[in-house]
Amino acid sequence: MLEQFPDLYAIYPAYSGLTSSLGLVLGLVVGSFLNVVIGRLPVMLQRQWERDCAAVTGQPEPKRANFNISTPGSHCPKCRHAIKWYDNIPVISWLLLKGKCRHCNARISLRYPAIEMLTAVFFAAIVWYQGFSWPALYYMVFAGLLIAMFFIDYDHMLLPDQLTYFTLWLGLFVAWAGGPVSLADAVIGAIAGYLFLWSVYWAYKLLTGKEGMGYGDFKLLAAFGAWAGYQMLPVIVLASAFSGAVIGITLQLAAKKGQGQPIPFGPFLICGGVIAMIWGEQLLQWYWGLVRV
Repeated sequence: MLEQFPDLYAIYPAYSGLTSSLGLVLGLVVGSFLNVVIGRLPVMLQRQWERDCAAVTGQPEPKRANFNISTPGSHCPKCRHAIKWYDNIPVISWLLLKGKCRHCNARISLRYPAIEMLTAVFFAAIVWYQGFSWPALYYMVFAGLLIAMFFIDYDHMLLPDQLTYFTLWLGLFVAWAGGPVSLADAVIGAIAGYLFLWSVYWAYKLLTGKEGMGYGDFKLLAAFGAWAGYQMLPVIVLASAFSGAVIGITLQLAAKKGQGQPIPFGPFLICGGVIAMIWGEQLLQWYWGLVRV
């Protein structure tokens, strides 16, 4: 789908090694920022919820130090020592420090450089197809949002409205701006995506008395419907179900998730959505070829 966006003026051309290298560097920087968002946004939402509850019940608000995306500065979670800029260079600092804090030798999770590299690979691929242009910017923001939601949902079984709604509205804006999906298809995709999982949720709840998924999943599929169009929704759902089956079985075999323990569906939706946006057309053609035979 990346190559279907109309050609627009690009500062650096597509299919260029220099362009991809710049995208790689930008992705490393953005990936470092995403690590902060993934770690701090759920805490910020929890504290906001506690403040709202205190206001409703008339209780005094919990007194805590200021905490947001920028405050406090980067620090070691164990020794609380501030991290200098030269120890905060994406991937490189982690390698030079051998994955340990300079001051207390506490281990630094491999996930930090992994997220930075994942973001860098996505950004490099996007600018390879689009060059540095407005379409590339849209897709890079989209990729960053998906990465943040993937890991937040994996950690906390939470898809923040701040991210799902922004992804949805950005998809509709891209369609309105002349993207590869028409505005009509994007609007129908958003509505159909939300209603499909909403219907599954209520059918499962009425049959079992249990909640099988959260409302964030509805909004996420609606966002994918806006970006990919309603035609891709079956591919997204099937690819998500397949991803969920494979990963769920793997986790159970590895004894990381016990049988019956809830597993967030958001990461599987994101995997399915990415598969559909990259290979959706080929998968649909392959399927219709089988049906005609």
